[in-house]
Amino acid sequence: MRKPIIAGNWKMYKTVSEAEELVKAVVAKLGDYDEVEVVFCPPFTALAAVKQLIKGTRFGLGAQNLYWKNEGAYTGEISPLMLKEIGCDYCVIGHSERRQYFGETDADVNQKVKAALDAGIKPIICVGESLEQRESGQTESLVRMQTEKALEGVEPSLVPQIVIAYEPIWAIGTGKSSDGPDANRVIGWIRDTVRARYGHETAQAMRIQYGGSVKPDNIKEFMDQPEIDGALVGGASLDPESFVKIVRYNQ
Repeated sequence: MRKPIIAGNWKMYKTVSEAEELVKAVVAKLGDYDEVEVVFCPPFTALAAVKQLIKGTRFGLGAQNLYWKNEGAYTGEISPLMLKEIGCDYCVIGHSERRQYFGETDADVNQKVKAALDAGIKPIICVGESLEQRESGQTESLVRMQTEKALEGVEPSLVPQIVIAYEPIWAIGTGKSSDGPDANRVIGWIRDTVRARYGHETAQAMRIQYGGSVKPDNIKEFMDQPEIDGALVGGASLDPESFVKIVRYNQ
């Protein structure tokens, strides 16, 4: 059975001191709760501080991006080896904001996925459609294509380490969200794409999240769906009360 994974993507919020306050509050409220894997994804500047606070606990640490080279003259970039040394377990790759604002392509995403895996970091690969693409009936073809391109050349043995997050662009930061059955259907297409490439057992082992205006009052609807294995949470992860309620969706 796949263990649910709920990751908080803090985006460009929280200074180091604010990050420490947030993590302390969440850790204190969750105690020994172990039904869900919880991952914090703070900005680069707060990664080391957050790692110190969660060292020796069951909480995971994720970066929000990386570059696909281990070192070099790439001003402003962060390498997989740097993130690994800090103690990152995960890295968000291909978020729609990276694709939209910074021009990341499917080829870029693929290179980053392979670089993360080579460094022993588990990728959280984001896929999803815009409102225009959704309304023109392109959702299935688009998420299948994004999934295929992100996984191109990835060794089958490494695929179970990967998490995919279905994040419809039209639902990110808008207050709008997909409903449970609709998100479940799209995530089913993603899992079917993985199955076609790697086989049934591998597809069943992979965890696939939903992301896009996830809140305490809608998380259970998503988590009750058979294909959905967690959530990539944006704004609601910046408030400890909200994030804890999302993690404890079954209580």
